[in-house]
Order: sequence, then structure tokens, then C-alpha cells
Amino acid sequence: MARFRLIKLFCHIFILFVLAWIIGCAGSSPKDDRDFESQFKKAKILLEKKKYIRAQEEFHLLVLKASHTDIGDDALFYFGESYFLNKEYPLAISQYDRLIRKFEFSPYVEQARWRICESYVSESPDYYHDQENTNKALEKIQEFLDDYPSTEYRDKAQNTILGLRVKLGMKMYEVGVLYIKLRAFDSAIIAFDNMLDNYYDTPYAELAHVGIIRCHSEMLEVEKAQEYLELKKDILNVELQTEAERYIAKAHKRIEKAK
Repeated sequence: MARFRLIKLFCHIFILFVLAWIIGCAGSSPKDDRDFESQFKKAKILLEKKKYIRAQEEFHLLVLKASHTDIGDDALFYFGESYFLNKEYPLAISQYDRLIRKFEFSPYVEQARWRICESYVSESPDYYHDQENTNKALEKIQEFLDDYPSTEYRDKAQNTILGLRVKLGMKMYEVGVLYIKLRAFDSAIIAFDNMLDNYYDTPYAELAHVGIIRCHSEMLEVEKAQEYLELKKDILNVELQTEAERYIAKAHKRIEKAK
């Protein structure tokens, strides 16, 4: 009798276990698309209200659960947006990259590519810091324009390229100025020449020309300084021409004084 009760108890426990497993599986089954749509709208409202952290949480859940649905690319793009608008640019880049790789035919791809460009631009530091992100931004923008030549972002992209080139030109020009302060004039000329080779279209090009004239003058290479000025006179404004002539005149005085 006792044995019969034990078997009966075991059967009840087994049935309860099976029911619990069935209920558990039912509870963890995917939501239908209407639930995902509702959650997506909620997340977008949070984004519009600038509640970026909460929006990130909602979009993250959608990315995990709804990537197989019609809103899969929407969720991933706006997940990136929630980071971008919160100025968390490396995390934003990561999500936009995921979108591009996972949903290569999504209508969000072009915008995601541009956001990646903007993210690297935002991560570009002042000229006196390392310019890895500046160079990366230039590379990404150029690739973007090559792939989307008629993009609505074309003008903005070209202006951004110019601004980044100005920053890099300034950095290289300041290297030349530093060498002048160290009285390493040959090295300064090399720095100015490198700057002109790479960033000839920036406002620092004229300053670099004057810097070269100054270096030759400081080394009392008056003829070289004068020849260089004659070659560049047409592209130097009056103020910079006057400055260059002043360096040459000062060199002449030093030579006369040394006689």
C-alpha cells in the first residue's frame, strides 16, 4: 500500500514538472509583431523625449527579440541613434556597422553610413592631439561619397572634408613653427613642404610659404629666400608679402653687420 502511494506521488510530481515545463515554454515564446510594434513606438517616444538611456534599453530588447521581423532594421538603426544622440559615438558606430552588415539592403544603410562619418568627425580632437579619428573620418566620408555620389549629404560632406583638412593642415604647419622655435630650420622647411604637398588647399598654405622664406632668411640664405618669394608673390596677400620681405631685409642686415 505504501509502495502504491509512493508511485502515485511520483506520478503527480512528474505531471506537475511537465506542466511547469510546458507553461515555461509558452511564457518564453516570441511576442507577435503587434507587441513588437508597440514596443518600438514606445522606444521612439523615449528617443524623441531625449530619454536616451531608457530608449537604449527598449531598442536593445527589440534588437535581441525582433531582428527576424519587419522592424528588425528599424530597431537596430534607432538603437544606434539612441547612442549617437547621447554623444556615445563609438557605441553608435558599432550599432550602425551591425545594421550595414546584417541588413545590407535596408533603406537605413545610407543614413547609417553617414552617421558613422558624423561620429568619427565628432570624435576628431583639437589639432594638437593625435589625429587618428580625423583621418578615419576623412576616409569614411570619401568612401561614402564614392558609394553615394548623388546623396543629399553631398554638400555637407564636402564642407566637412574641407574643415578636417584645415585642421590637419594647421597641425602640420604648427610642426614647422615648432622647429623654427627650436632653430631647426632645415627640419622646419621639410615640415612646411610636407604641409604644402598634402594640404595646399587650406588657409595655412600661404603661411607655410612665408615660413619657408623665414627659414632661408634665418640661415642667411638670402638668395634662396628672395627667389622663393618671387615664385610665390602672386599667391601671397600683401600683408604676407610684407612679412616675407621683412625677414629677408633682416637677413641682409645681419650679413652686412657680420662684414
